[in-house]
Amino acid sequence: MIDRRAFLRVAAAGVAGIAVSSCGAPPVSLRLVSGEVGGFFWEFAQLLASAARRANSEVVIAPVATAGSVGNLRALESGEAELGLSLVDSAVDQFTEHGGFGAVGRVYENYMQLAVRDDSQIRRIEDLRGARVSVGAPGSGAQLSAERILAAAGLGTAGAVDRVELPMTEAGHALGNGSIDAALWAGGIPTPSFVGLPVQIRLVDLSATVDQLRVQYGPIYERVVIGANTYGTHPAVATVGLANLLLAANGVSDTAVGAVVDLLIEHASALVPNQAVGSQFLDRQSLIVTGAVPLHPGAAAAYVRQHG
Repeated sequence: MIDRRAFLRVAAAGVAGIAVSSCGAPPVSLRLVSGEVGGFFWEFAQLLASAARRANSEVVIAPVATAGSVGNLRALESGEAELGLSLVDSAVDQFTEHGGFGAVGRVYENYMQLAVRDDSQIRRIEDLRGARVSVGAPGSGAQLSAERILAAAGLGTAGAVDRVELPMTEAGHALGNGSIDAALWAGGIPTPSFVGLPVQIRLVDLSATVDQLRVQYGPIYERVVIGANTYGTHPAVATVGLANLLLAANGVSDTAVGAVVDLLIEHASALVPNQAVGSQFLDRQSLIVTGAVPLHPGAAAAYVRQHG
């Protein structure tokens, strides 16, 4: 659900946008449902909103904190938001069933990460059997991705693992204090919620699940590498990567969506979150690669205009 205080910030942003526009039509205020405060989605949303302000854009973007992809897609469908961020697997599922939105662009790669304490006996994902594992907050896209990864590892049946539904910050604390055995989440590198914990943690390689995921769901899942010593002292690991999509509800005007595309292209260097490491899609060629979620008509037209 969307935080009530966030809507007050949205209203304030809209008023501010009108106040600074002394000539011409006032900018269009767009609510952008993002993710948990401190997470990858939230950081990107803040940067995009700042870029719109600096550029005196035709749009004012007001980030709204949420639990993540699933809640964001529902907000687009219900009209609670005009823009939203989502992991590609959640977006494809929702679009296939309901439609109601189009892609503005493929912005960045997210990394599924499985962390345990350094003294844990868990070395492979299969070792999670019987363990207490955080699989993400209710309403997060990470839950869908996590369940698919567990199933690919033969742990999809009820009771194979003791699932706990925690937001990232709570999962980090729980891993640090030993109340869970492992945390599986989607995020940038490093994810702040797992930095500076009171115990040493390490990542578990998830490469064995990638081929199975690709066979079942297609190329939306990719094999990516997380470098050594990202969260302390540990070797590099291969894991599951999947794209982040910026989406717009069908009812958002082509002009407004086009203005957002202009920000993505013309202010790309200012839109790189601290957590964006490795494969970054925020460039002219990769922005349009949104897979089974088609571009919003306003985005398609803007890319044609930008590419000439």
